Amino acid sequence: RNFIFILGITYLDHAGSALYPESLLKAFTDDLRNNVYGNPHSQNISSKLTYDTIEHVRYRILQHFHTTAEDYTIIFTSGCTAALKLIAESFPWIPEGTEQPSSRFCYLTDSHTSVVGMRGITASKNVLSVPVKPKEILLAKSRLPAEEQNCSTPHLFSYPAQSNFSGTKYPLSWIQDIKSGKLRPIEIPGKWFVLLDAASYVSSSPLDLGVHQADFIPISFYKIFGFPTGLGALLVNNCIAPFLRKTYFGGGTAAAYLAGEDFYFPRKSIAERFEDGTVSFLDIIALKHGFDVLEKLTGGMEKIKQHTFALAHYTYTVLSDLKYANGAPVVRIYSDTDFSSPDVQGPIINFNVLDENGEVLGFSQVDKMASLHNIHVRTGCFCNTGACQMHLDISNEDIQRNLQAGHICGDNIDVVDGHPTGSVRISFGYMSSFEDAQTFLNFIIATRLSKSDSEISFQPVTKLTTESVTDEHPSFNNVDKLSPILQISDRELMSNPSVTKTTINWQPPETEAESIRAAVSETTVPTCRKGGEPITVANIYLYPIKSCSAFEVTEWPVGNQGLLYDRNWMVVNQNGVCITQKQEPRLCLINPSIDLKQNIMVIQAEGMDPISVSLEDSGKEAVICESKVCSHRVKTYDCGEKIAGWFSKFLGRPCHLIRQSSDMESKSLQKNTKGLSSATNISLSLVNEAQYLLINVASIMQLKEHISERLEEPLETEELIQRFRANIVVRAPESFEEEEWAEISIGALRFQVVGPCSRCQIICIDQQSGERNKEILQSLSAARGRKTNFGIYLMNQPLHSSFSDVLSVGSQVLPVLKENTEIQPPTSSEEKCSG
Repeated sequence: RNFIFILGITYLDHAGSALYPESLLKAFTDDLRNNVYGNPHSQNISSKLTYDTIEHVRYRILQHFHTTAEDYTIIFTSGCTAALKLIAESFPWIPEGTEQPSSRFCYLTDSHTSVVGMRGITASKNVLSVPVKPKEILLAKSRLPAEEQNCSTPHLFSYPAQSNFSGTKYPLSWIQDIKSGKLRPIEIPGKWFVLLDAASYVSSSPLDLGVHQADFIPISFYKIFGFPTGLGALLVNNCIAPFLRKTYFGGGTAAAYLAGEDFYFPRKSIAERFEDGTVSFLDIIALKHGFDVLEKLTGGMEKIKQHTFALAHYTYTVLSDLKYANGAPVVRIYSDTDFSSPDVQGPIINFNVLDENGEVLGFSQVDKMASLHNIHVRTGCFCNTGACQMHLDISNEDIQRNLQAGHICGDNIDVVDGHPTGSVRISFGYMSSFEDAQTFLNFIIATRLSKSDSEISFQPVTKLTTESVTDEHPSFNNVDKLSPILQISDRELMSNPSVTKTTINWQPPETEAESIRAAVSETTVPTCRKGGEPITVANIYLYPIKSCSAFEVTEWPVGNQGLLYDRNWMVVNQNGVCITQKQEPRLCLINPSIDLKQNIMVIQAEGMDPISVSLEDSGKEAVICESKVCSHRVKTYDCGEKIAGWFSKFLGRPCHLIRQSSDMESKSLQKNTKGLSSATNISLSLVNEAQYLLINVASIMQLKEHISERLEEPLETEELIQRFRANIVVRAPESFEEEEWAEISIGALRFQVVGPCSRCQIICIDQQSGERNKEILQSLSAARGRKTNFGIYLMNQPLHSSFSDVLSVGSQVLPVLKENTEIQPPTSSEEKCSG
């Protein structure tokens, strides 16, 4: 009952964020309805209630971590990252160049970006930062303790209690060993303090600060409760607290100060001294209910620890034992442990999917296929480049080379030169169930190990044998490796409907397949297509409202952003965020049509009276607002309450219709597309990526053959064409020959090919009914052989001609072939698909 909102969803990103139970939200909102909470800096009754409640929450946090106010102080921050920044700014560093020995900031390479980023502040303070690899800490343990020296220079060592990459739990005993000098990150005289990054650890494990007394412990509460977000805390050991330095002082931190003179005296309380301005007091009050509900639902952190680890251990055991018919493993798991104990391993499994030849399949495609099964995972490097490099064997030079190639943190470029740039992570929380683990495993089995299509060169699976997947990285625990035995017969596979629903292997693309922004290099040497049957335009479609139904025409004017009125409007939710068929498949049932003579757009849908919108731009009279389409900033205006009511009624949710402002071309950020020789700045409508999308009927027919072999009721050609939502459909002799084109001419119009279109789950939606069928994307992936490309993006290159800019069905298409083409990697992290 607490998590009804995730019915039908398998949420496996608990390391990213916990999910909030409905009882927490109800308790919090009931609290707000029954009490008045004022600003805690005031002295009235409501403010006093707020102040006292906040202090109670501080004690509750300390109790949760088995400590007291005598030993630790709670400083509220906006999150773990803000807490880390505060430490870097206030630690009593001794810089280089002074008479005293200088301080060092050491951090484990298996650390979150926010920890590594502290070195930017330490560098500005002339303090040297030293990265330390996990194996170097292990080696240091074998050394004799350094002799005590008469040196009080403070040094800081940071390490995670649990790796957010792999779930490895680093020994909490390091805290005392480092503080006592028994263990040293580097050999240097001085006094060591320990920063324990507990953000990932405390989401699923109890932390006893009465035993493991780190000096600084930053946390984020959404990792534990799911709500509130934007609130964290820094637990500061009171032994170090008096030595922290602070330069800026905000509201509520001063005991006294002068505006006209340089006089400031801080408050005595460490918490009040460092909490600049008014704290997020309502969010802090929500924490009380978070602790209450967590205890009521789970019985405490120890039970959460055991529950989540049991799910991870089961999933790891089965996942690591999956084999292809040739004995090759299905996945490569990145782990420093064998998942033998919750004391050394958290509920995180990090892996990459392999093909039967041992080649890594891109994480973007795995994520894409998981989305079709309503499975939510995390992909990439998870803001932990150090661990990513260590486990995936990525060198420093590789990172820099990938950046030059266009790959940045958080994008969808998953393979560069055959080497993975990241991986897939699943993680469990206290609300996770055994069914979640089974659903995920069935997904992997169904998409990797089902019976093959006769044209796919995979042998049928007869059984799966078990062999533990290990890693060459050092283990932190002397325990035997797991070697469970699991055999799944062919009969068992076929008897499991969730396994056999998918009947062909899907193949994620290589880097080129994900290059949505791929552009033809300027070094391309074009050659004209010689001989053969002529290529003609078969169909022309425009989509006046983004993600709604197509409007088919036989000829149509071409504007400076593409087909006139193509994707000039879009539907947004109450927060102004674009709604597409991914979130609302019923958008495809809305049919807009353009009447150029009457200068209106008519919108129709079953069960609704038709409604019209003027084509006249009324943006000058309307309020201009800003929106985003695939990370591109666009200026739009609302089309009014009447049309908003029409869409809201049909879709059953509050929404608005907005239109791109006419001054978009001159005032917005314009697309700069590589490889376009005649124009550098390209104006776009509300499309995701390019002005035009072209597909080939011959390619459709070849794909249709693959799909027909998988579906009981094969798709009609017209239905399949509609799923790919192209602007221009051409009839060419050869399938996929369009991928060899560098540019094309249609009448007086000339187009430059920008690159391939990598498809997403929208092609799985029947454009006539709104129903989903995930077989379509899987068939495309299998048919293309590790690619999900279908169609090519075009940009119009204006020609100085006396002919009108009109695109017509039946026109001949004259392509120019590309030769020695270099594909540029994408520069956007957004997945592009035709909307």
